[in-house]
Amino acid sequence: MFALSRVRRWIVGFPFILALIMLIGLTLSLSKPVNAQTSPTLGAAGSFAVLGNSTVTNTGTSVVNGDLGVSPGNAVTGFPPGIVTPPGTIHAGDAVALQAQNDATATYNTLASEACTQNLTGQDLGGLTLTTGVYCFDTSAGLTGALTLDAAGNADAVFVFKIGTTLTTASDSSVLVIGGGTSCNVWWQVGSSATLGTATTFAGNILALASISLTRGANVSGRALALTGAVTMDTNNIGSPACLTPPANTFTPTPSETPTFTPTFTFTPTATETVNGPTAVPPTAPPGSTAVPPTAPPTSTVFFNVTQTSGGGGSGQAVIGLPNAGGGRPQATYWTLEPRR
Repeated sequence: MFALSRVRRWIVGFPFILALIMLIGLTLSLSKPVNAQTSPTLGAAGSFAVLGNSTVTNTGTSVVNGDLGVSPGNAVTGFPPGIVTPPGTIHAGDAVALQAQNDATATYNTLASEACTQNLTGQDLGGLTLTTGVYCFDTSAGLTGALTLDAAGNADAVFVFKIGTTLTTASDSSVLVIGGGTSCNVWWQVGSSATLGTATTFAGNILALASISLTRGANVSGRALALTGAVTMDTNNIGSPACLTPPANTFTPTPSETPTFTPTFTFTPTATETVNGPTAVPPTAPPGSTAVPPTAPPTSTVFFNVTQTSGGGGSGQAVIGLPNAGGGRPQATYWTLEPRR
């Protein structure tokens, strides 16, 4: 009877224990932040802080910390007074900007395919504190005030915002990343255009299908990439060097030693003739050269042979002999001598 009672109590209590275990497991799973996929790679667009499709225009002393590009358009205006800080450069309608646009579009599509962690349609982002995840808006999204993104100690925490149409921030709004996270891992996929209000402090990478407008004093710690429209700036600071990746065609040459070259000269002096025949005059060789003494030509022999052919005062013949270059019999040249008149 006692054993049967224990069995009955165990049977009655088992469902309660099982339910308690399941409740504890569910609580633990909900308390853990949902981590989205790792940040997508931007390919050739990774080195760009600003990228437009038709034009990029600027008013005032905007500062772009990274490459600035436009493609397939080629109009970039307002630089200067705008500044692109080295090593960033301007790519207007070139192959680099075109490849960046293609890669940015691929990244936009990757973000658009993410499954939503939470749908925030109809809510203002201002005043919210969000952990890592994928947050969706069926239509437009607005930000008035401060949005806080808490990485909860995870340096790789990724925040993705999928917005059906437009993104608009009010003046003096802000996006703050805390808890050891970084703005490099914050992504804004905007189905239409994005407009940041005056003096907005914004974190993350904006990939807008249409255009991006940064009003006066709005700053972006990340990127402003417009896929089919323009990027318009007014005294802004855009880009985070820590988030940028170098372009694929960038390389650092390896220093090479400058060779030491000591020239060698061969100097052949010119012989100076004297009355007794040519004599080589040894030259003074310049520093670093070698003097090659000349070879004096063989001594020339000149002889006269006058043959009398008529009586006193008559004419005669003179024979002048010169040595034969081949060493044979001397060659002779004849002159006719006439008596002086």
